[in-house]
Amino acid sequence: MSMGVILGFLQLAALLTGIFAGFPIAFTLIVLTVFFGYIGLGERAFDLMVYQAWGVMTTETLAAVSLFVFMGYILEQAGIMERLFRGFQFTLARVPGALYIGVLLTSTIFATATGIIGASVTLIGMLAAPVMTRSNYDPALSAGTITAGGTLGILIPPSVMLVVLGPVVGVSIPKLFAACIIPGLLITALFLGYTLFRCWLNPKLGPPMPEEERPENWRIAVRELLVGMVPMMVLIGATLGSILTGVATPTEGAGMGAAGAFLLTILYGRFSFPRLQMALYQTVIVSSMILFLLLASNMFGAVFNRLGTGPWIANTLVDMNLPPMGVVLALMVVVFLLGWPLEWAPIVFIFLPIFLPIVQQAELDLLWISTLVAVNLQTAFLSPPVAMAAYYLKAVAPQWELRQIYSGMFQFVGLQVVALILVLLFPEIALWLPRVMFG
Repeated sequence: MSMGVILGFLQLAALLTGIFAGFPIAFTLIVLTVFFGYIGLGERAFDLMVYQAWGVMTTETLAAVSLFVFMGYILEQAGIMERLFRGFQFTLARVPGALYIGVLLTSTIFATATGIIGASVTLIGMLAAPVMTRSNYDPALSAGTITAGGTLGILIPPSVMLVVLGPVVGVSIPKLFAACIIPGLLITALFLGYTLFRCWLNPKLGPPMPEEERPENWRIAVRELLVGMVPMMVLIGATLGSILTGVATPTEGAGMGAAGAFLLTILYGRFSFPRLQMALYQTVIVSSMILFLLLASNMFGAVFNRLGTGPWIANTLVDMNLPPMGVVLALMVVVFLLGWPLEWAPIVFIFLPIFLPIVQQAELDLLWISTLVAVNLQTAFLSPPVAMAAYYLKAVAPQWELRQIYSGMFQFVGLQVVALILVLLFPEIALWLPRVMFG
């Protein structure tokens, strides 16, 4: 083992130490890149960093990140999610577990318009948690439903994570969008089936809504449902439909979605300059965080590989002659374990490129692998200690203890693992739709 390889391992160990110590990941990456890069490569490390920075800045597809983020935040300001949830709440008022169904269906539809997990969990928590508490719903199952439903936006396209994951792995973003649609709907179906089954076994977990919470007549319920759903369907068709059919590139589709969301905010009478300013402010913060982390991780990865550590790991694993399924299982276990202490961004940017040569050597379908990784990474938002969905919900539902929230989330992590196993055993779940749409 050469000195460069040893330096790379020290660089990786220092990164993990910095992450667990709570240092900002992007700045930690850059500092370690400069420090270990200069020791191992001299001034060439700075040439590598400039080259990587230029490569990121000239990647046109990444413009879709900011547009999709803006689309999500402006929709949050429009109040559409409130009307949609109220419509499901009124329509299913007499059904046991109606609020669970309403939360999951609202989250699924809203997930196709935004991949902003914090906004989804916070907003649906503000809407559903008080009603669930008044209706005597089980706190743990309620919290699990809200957090699990809110994280669907990370998988169901158009998702910011998929926009970033595609270029990292080297797969087409429209194909990746198509590949993740059925797995996303499969997870929604598992969530719905589980909550309904639990309520069938024990109706006390989700009793029918109290009379005072129900609408005066069915017309009110239908009107609320249509007012919330129809504009969303039009927006989804304009955004996701244009991308999947090849009418627009991901960046152009994101621009159409952002413009459509802005128009809906005006039509719903919710537009104001303070709301627009808040949406723009949040967009700048989130986009800067994602893109700066991408820039820093590219620099880190370039130096890490140039030191020889990345190729050494890949060659060592290749020499083990693992069968293709063994490679996939090893990657899934590593991603799942990394999802407990880390969020999706550092896993995609830093650790996934290390395994990419091994996957390519095994001649595995990169679109299928990317879908498996995306399904796997959704658990990162529901697995403590860095389960941000729990803290988003706790902030808007202080009546529920963190212990109850974690208890509910663990149930849905299990369902996500079931979905991951199904996609692993039956690749057509991910590959059928892209093949039908793109050949």
